[in-house]
Formats: sequence, C-alpha cells, structure tokens
Amino acid sequence: MQVTESSTPKTALKAAGLTKVYEMGDVRVEALRGVDLELAEGEMAVLLGPSGSGKSTLLNILGGLDLPTAGTLSFQDHDLTDASEGELTRYRREHVGFVFQFYNLIPSLTARENVALVTEIAREPLPPEEALSLVGLGERLNHFPAQLSGGEQQRVAIARAIAKRPDLLLCDEPTGALDSATGILVLEAIERVNRELGTTTALITHNAVIAGIADRVLLFGDGRIVDEKRNESRVSPGELSW
Repeated sequence: MQVTESSTPKTALKAAGLTKVYEMGDVRVEALRGVDLELAEGEMAVLLGPSGSGKSTLLNILGGLDLPTAGTLSFQDHDLTDASEGELTRYRREHVGFVFQFYNLIPSLTARENVALVTEIAREPLPPEEALSLVGLGERLNHFPAQLSGGEQQRVAIARAIAKRPDLLLCDEPTGALDSATGILVLEAIERVNRELGTTTALITHNAVIAGIADRVLLFGDGRIVDEKRNESRVSPGELSW
C-alpha cells in the first residue's frame, strides 16, 4: 500500500499575540489586542468586522507594511518578527500582493502598462496580458483608467497585485467603493485567482454577505478575533447580493 503525504495544508502565515498600540500625547489607542491567526496555503479567509475594529491594522502587519508593538509573525519558515526594513521590503516585493479599496492606478498608463510596472521587477511574473485575462479584462489591455469603470479599475489593481505570482493576496475592503453588481465582478476575480493560482487570500470587509465566499470566516471586534467559523462549502460570488 502506497503511503501518501498528509492532505493537511501547510501553514502559509502565522501570527501570535499581535498587539499594536498607538500613542499620541496622553492618548493611548490599542488597535490590536493579542491576535492569534494562522492562514493555510491556498486558503480563502474573510475577516469580518465593523470599521475601526483593527482589521486594516492587522492586514498591514501581515503584509509587512507595519510592525506590531508586540507579538510574533512568521511566513512559511521565515520569522518576520525582527526583520529589517530591507527584509520586509523583499517580503512584500516577492511574496505579497495588496488590493486596497482605492485602485491607485497611474492615469497616464494603460491597463497593460499599469500591470507591467510590477512584472518588470518580479522574478517569475505572469505576462500582463495573462494577468488581465485572469480577471476578465483581456479585451481592455490598452484602455486608460479614465476609460474604465470603477469595477474594471479595481480588477486592473487585482491583476497588478497577482502578476508577480504572490504567495499571499491581502485585500482591504476591495468592494467598499463599488455597488453590488460591480463588487460581485471584483469578488469573482479574487475567487478565480485563489482557485486557479492557489494564492492564499485574506479579504477584510464589514459586509457580512461576502463571508459566504470564504473557506473560513474570522469575526473581528475591538482589536481581537472574537469568533471564527468554517463554511461547509463556498458560495459563488455570483450568488451574492447586497
């Protein structure tokens, strides 16, 4: 009988006891209060919670954009807790793709050229045409941002984020500025990247409806993960409405 390797997914990212404190004069704000989190390779996780609960702070730390006040963070077998700025820059450049609520495209560049900005510095990138095709914009390569709808611009931003083949895709309210129909198109692009490329994906939102597309839902409140649940099956973004 042949012995097969365990089907348990490997851990992509692990955080323990993450705390973030901001001090402004006599004011002390605890944005994170001891967050423990593990993301498995290929997982789609949704972090759900109200505005101001600390979700964006957590995502920024997971992506190496900010440092915790206390706690530990590791990516695969690499400890990032005491990483230098150069090491964090390399981590972000080689392993992490970011998608934010606002698209941050360069207006004077076409969709293809906006994506190519990333592929020119990545090690083994997707061609810009392939990345844009993956998010359903294969026919809009030569359009400038002003010629694209808000949802199309957000999908260009997703293509830019995934063109370097990141291990992690971190999405901060990617549908926050969009209506329901357009937001669903954006979620379909994110879901397709997760499914076809196996990219570990964490998406933060205050919209509870979006939780259905996840493997696991983390409920966030007052700087902590207060509960979590695992969906028995993932809902297609096309089945959502809000």
